[in-house]
This record gives sequence, structure tokens and C-alpha cells, in this order.
Amino acid sequence: MLLIDLSARPGPEDLKIQEKIDAILDENRRILQDLDKEAVDGFVRRILTARKVFCSAQGRSGFVLRCFCMRLMHLGCQAHVCGETVTPALGKDDLLVVLSGSGETPSTLEAVKSAKERGTYTIGILGNPDSSIGSLLDSCIHLPGTTKLCRETEPESVQMSGSLFEQASFLVLEAIILALYQDAVDMGSVSPRHAVIE
Repeated sequence: MLLIDLSARPGPEDLKIQEKIDAILDENRRILQDLDKEAVDGFVRRILTARKVFCSAQGRSGFVLRCFCMRLMHLGCQAHVCGETVTPALGKDDLLVVLSGSGETPSTLEAVKSAKERGTYTIGILGNPDSSIGSLLDSCIHLPGTTKLCRETEPESVQMSGSLFEQASFLVLEAIILALYQDAVDMGSVSPRHAVIE
């Protein structure tokens, strides 16, 4: 059963898309203005010193983190998505990055446990730091967006649950990539690493 009645869908002039874009941007500005700068700086330092960077997240958060992992590869990092057939083993000189709105995603939690057993430094961007994943991480960036948990402490949002967290995470990760890119010796040097077979 569909949740919306497509036969009653409004015409393009009634969708008020610009208003919705403005609402989304306003919500993201609201939660990102209190971003923990020290936690973000620590994250960047870990990326710069890690032998390899591993990324683990599921669902829509997984797509966001894959974008970040790809950009790290473009910048010359040895970056890998956990669970892929060509992903190597991680070790103590590596970094595991996780992304989870709820902080309770089972497969992401198992990735953190596995990394901890091998002495890998773990860092996450979480919507709920007081969670199973949050309790195990070496460091955490808290983004108080909406999650599938729909907790009372989450900020108000007109969007579907999870969307605000995922959008804010993408913006933070893109800002980190931009900072790394602008600090590169040759800003044009990433072009040869773009995929040519797609």
C-alpha cells in the first residue's frame, strides 16, 4: 500500500520546492552552527596520520560515507569501504570511520568491535553518542540530527526521520574534504585518480 495518493499529487506549481529547499538548509545551519571544532580537527589529524582509512556505515548513511571514502581516494589516501571483496585487513596503524544516526546499527557495531580487537583507532559521526557504538569509539563527532529512533531530545524537523542527520553528515565530511584539498600541494593532482571505467 502506498503512503501517498499519487492521483491527488499537486502540479509542479504547487510543490513549493524552493520553500522546501530553504527549510532543509535552515535545519542544517541550525545543527551545524554548534559543531565541535576540536573533534573535527582531531578527525582530520587522524586521517592525515593513518596508514589506511576504512569506512563502515549502512543504508543512506552508507552512501554518504562512500562519497567521503571516494574523495579520500581522490586525494591519494588508501581508503576502503568495509565489506567489499577487495577490502584488506585493518590494523593498529589504520583508522576506522563509522557513521550512524542511531548509534545502534548492528553491522556497524560489529565493525567497531572488530577494529578495537585489532588496535585500530575508531572514530564516528553519530546522532546518538550515548549508544552502543558511541561507548566503544575512541572519539566521536556528535551531530544532533533526527534519527530512526525519533528520540524526544532530537531537534525538530519537517523532514523524514534520518534525513537531517544524513545531510549534516554529508556537509561536514565535504567540508573536511575541502580543507584537505585546499591544503594539498597541487590542487589539480587528484584528476588522474578519477575513475575512467564506470
